[in-house]
Amino acid sequence: MEILKTENLSKIYKIGEREIAVLDNISLTVIEGEFVVISGSSGSGKTTLLSILSGLDRPTSGKITLADQDITGLDEDQLAEIRNRTTGFVFQAFHLVPSLNAIENVMFPAELCGDLKAQEKAGDLLRRVGVWERRHNFPHQLSGGEKQRVALCRALINNPRIVFADEPTGNLDSRNSEEIVKLLLEMQKERNTTLIMATHSPEIAALAQRTISLLDGKIKD
Repeated sequence: MEILKTENLSKIYKIGEREIAVLDNISLTVIEGEFVVISGSSGSGKTTLLSILSGLDRPTSGKITLADQDITGLDEDQLAEIRNRTTGFVFQAFHLVPSLNAIENVMFPAELCGDLKAQEKAGDLLRRVGVWERRHNFPHQLSGGEKQRVALCRALINNPRIVFADEPTGNLDSRNSEEIVKLLLEMQKERNTTLIMATHSPEIAALAQRTISLLDGKIKD
């Protein structure tokens, strides 16, 4: 069963009189439960594609169907609800809220949904990834690996059907990179979550069920 489909997706930025096509006529389908890697060199359009697929950004043209819903023309409030209930996002730069401690960062998306078990679920996830002892620490008190584990928990707390990860190991050393990828894949299999990850790492790409390669904003055959 397909969970994500795009048709003729394009993204064009205007700089003065110039038009730059970051994505050019992208059509793809992702099956539920699949682990897909989006690969390509820096500037190939990986982050832009991931942002549009997840509803964080909008295409210039084309259509996106996510979990049986056409999200292309939705307003920001509608997109925000879909992002919170259907998707999770793990960023390269973590994007934790500085004024919230670790467990509060994880709880935040669940609290937005009115989940009365937010704290219990956050605690279970933090234990699962090995940072329960750091639950009262704020982001500036955490290492890079700890921040990404907290960010991973935050992405998973609402049990999303699809998780997007944008270079999740980009700011980590090799040991922490391996641990984060291992945790992502373990939790993806346990929950049958669809995982779409942008990465330039051939080692990570080798673990995926399928790789979509981008070159200058186009899918490379």
